[in-house]
Amino acid sequence: MGEVRGMWFYHLIAIVTVIVWGTTFVSTKILLSYGLSPMEILLYRFALAYVAMWFVAPRKILARNYKDELLFVMAGLCGGSLYFVSENTALGITLASNVSLILCTAPILTAFLTFLFTKGEKLDRKLIWGSLIAFVGVALVVFNGSFILKINPVGDVLTLIAALMWAFYGLILKRMGARYPVLFITRKVFFYGIITLFPMFLFRPIQTDWHVLVKPVVGLNLLFLGLVASMLCYIMWNTAVKQLGVVRTTNYIYIVPLVTLITSAIVIDEIITIVGLFGSVFILSGVYVAERGLKCFRLLRS
Repeated sequence: MGEVRGMWFYHLIAIVTVIVWGTTFVSTKILLSYGLSPMEILLYRFALAYVAMWFVAPRKILARNYKDELLFVMAGLCGGSLYFVSENTALGITLASNVSLILCTAPILTAFLTFLFTKGEKLDRKLIWGSLIAFVGVALVVFNGSFILKINPVGDVLTLIAALMWAFYGLILKRMGARYPVLFITRKVFFYGIITLFPMFLFRPIQTDWHVLVKPVVGLNLLFLGLVASMLCYIMWNTAVKQLGVVRTTNYIYIVPLVTLITSAIVIDEIITIVGLFGSVFILSGVYVAERGLKCFRLLRS
């Protein structure tokens, strides 16, 4: 009984994490309005998170061997620099609705990659059905009554790359979680996320006016993104992946567009249509089915 209750705690921290991530667009939008580029925002938020991690993470510097160290480099690349740069670049090329929709293929991609690269792993039928139901809900929420789908090959491929990077990040977490503490893994992800980001500044140097960074609005939003959305949320996410498994945890990503929809309505007065409400029901139902199966619907029919 105690073990079951403990598992609910890890489900809870996964849900809290995606709720926070679903609201980060507000802070990012504010920082962009002050002239910061997406790569600069990522650099500052990861730098803040990395410095803060030294107060809580183990003092050990390197992994046990060079192969593990290389995997941490890949984790920083997949779960940090390449994911965010691909996503933010895509936002500047294609529609935001396209990006939101394609990013939510991450749970499906994670399930298939786990099936391909993990021995003895099977594709769970309830996970497949739950993913399909939730994905329909995501489509309804993303478009929210305004069905505009503009195919942009470059932007859409970049978004798919971002979703794929997050799926690979989950697989790396699954492998490293059995050998290293969560705090150590998280600190390494931030470190290599920063290191692998630097070469990208060769193409677009930092141009932020330092006077902007000391403005209270900018500083508070960077602190939120760095300490809450990055440090705290990555710790919680990595912990949930370690305890629940990468596929079950990643399934909660479907909730992000739902949180974004609600936050948009509260903060910037966007209208939630009946289509968006239907989509919300589909998302929550899909997540439930992926976790619990179709038994609830059979009970309703009987």
